[in-house]
Amino acid sequence: MSDELVGDYDLVIFDLDGVVYLIDKPIPGAAEAVERLRGAGTAVAYATNNASRRAADVADLLNGMGVSADKGEVLNSAGAAAAVLAQRFPAGSPVLVVGAEALRAEVRDAGLTPVSTLEEKPVAVVQGYGPEVGWQILAEAALSVRAGAVWVATNTDRTLPSPRGPLPGNGSLVAVLRTALDREPDVVVGKPEPGLFTTAASLSGAQRPLAVGDRMDTDIQGAVGAGMDSLLVLTGVSGPAELLAAPPERRPTYVSADLSGLFRPADEARLPLRAEEAGGWRLDGSKLSGSGDPVTALRLLCGVTWDGVHPEAIEAASPAAADLLKKWGF
Repeated sequence: MSDELVGDYDLVIFDLDGVVYLIDKPIPGAAEAVERLRGAGTAVAYATNNASRRAADVADLLNGMGVSADKGEVLNSAGAAAAVLAQRFPAGSPVLVVGAEALRAEVRDAGLTPVSTLEEKPVAVVQGYGPEVGWQILAEAALSVRAGAVWVATNTDRTLPSPRGPLPGNGSLVAVLRTALDREPDVVVGKPEPGLFTTAASLSGAQRPLAVGDRMDTDIQGAVGAGMDSLLVLTGVSGPAELLAAPPERRPTYVSADLSGLFRPADEARLPLRAEEAGGWRLDGSKLSGSGDPVTALRLLCGVTWDGVHPEAIEAASPAAADLLKKWGF
């Protein structure tokens, strides 16, 4: 695999939503990519901000989709948040849980006591995504934080990818409390914090890990913060317009349409591509002409916008370029 992008790495850390699956539907090629890595002896891990499933449940879900996984390879923000609370508070301490049953179970397994009302005097509020979260538990959480409880968020993803389009994520629910309390959470555990990435690397003993994600504000920023190379795949939340406008802390090492990019030469995915011509495309200043693979055009344009040209200043100088820029929202 030395001629492939992934050949330079000894661990691939996959995000899940938008990379491997969309809610409960596998993304085409994901299972094949994982098996190809395993066949080559490359370690695999899964790091997800979604706190609605436990690690064993995530592994079962993946295996049911044909994506091989062991629960020890899964790191999620629910388990990480429970571990943070267990380090801070004595065993048995009451913790108000906003989220799915999986988060309550993680809190319970960490030796703490899940509660759901202010009257139970919680020492902390832990907030994670749950499709059944409603006003009543959010109200109890707001009252508890005002009474002095520590507020821990598993993650602040604004949206969740789905086959129907982006849906409200935990960050949207955190925003409800942020508005009501006029303050930020005391601790945010998941990506873009680097902890899930560094833990995955530590557990596998990897010296050269690669993070693969679909969100620049969580997956890619988290990888940058952890000092890891990263691959952005365009199967989930972040798209070309966001990549072109990315600040340095959110810029991936590579970009690919999907996971097949792992097995192509690194130079076909590396960012930015600073050249006047490539793959049928041509750049004349900020004018794009020609036609070819959209990802090649995107890499060329990153070389311009990352050097200071505003993405809105990009112009099309061919019909194919005009169609592509329109598809990207320009």
